[in-house]
Amino acid sequence: MFTGIITDIGEIVEITPRGDTRMRIACGYDMAGVALGASISCDGVCLTVVDKGNLGGNPGGSAEGRGWFDVDVSAETLSLTTLGGWAAGKRINLERALRVGDELGGHIVSGHVDGTAEILSLTPEGDSIRYRFRAPKALARFIAPKGSVALNGTSLTVNEVEGLEFGVNIIPHTRAETTWGDARAGDRVNLEIDTLARYVARLAEMTNA
Repeated sequence: MFTGIITDIGEIVEITPRGDTRMRIACGYDMAGVALGASISCDGVCLTVVDKGNLGGNPGGSAEGRGWFDVDVSAETLSLTTLGGWAAGKRINLERALRVGDELGGHIVSGHVDGTAEILSLTPEGDSIRYRFRAPKALARFIAPKGSVALNGTSLTVNEVEGLEFGVNIIPHTRAETTWGDARAGDRVNLEIDTLARYVARLAEMTNA
């Protein structure tokens, strides 16, 4: 489980096609404290650490001297998330799994992405940026004003909903500490709906059946 509070920005170092696709991700985490088998949210997708180490021998590279971890990504995950479009050099949001006693600063996020949403527009509002998205029809009914969503692993509050479209405001701190400063209209992002919204909708279906 995660909270949607991003703790590092990783960089894709290498992608190796095999039975499952192996990806190597550079990060700022102390890898001595990351166990093999640990879960890390990568742009909102819960992935398992299968190898780890420290980078070297990459003169001038942005990832030089950082820690790294490897993950295996299934064909289903590649097809249902944005991971199928990743390439070396891409920056991604990272969050390590929630531990008992940690502060819950965002909302409960499982790392099981429901689908992808498209960024329609970015509009300055004061110091913040209003991002407007279009959600898949099957997921739009779970998104409500003042509710929570996880977008590329980031816990965000929904401002308004109009049909399949919804908006969120992202403050300068979040843009600086995540990859949201890189986002552009037309980009697709990983969307995880709020678990509570899912169960409320299911309960309503059963009540009305």
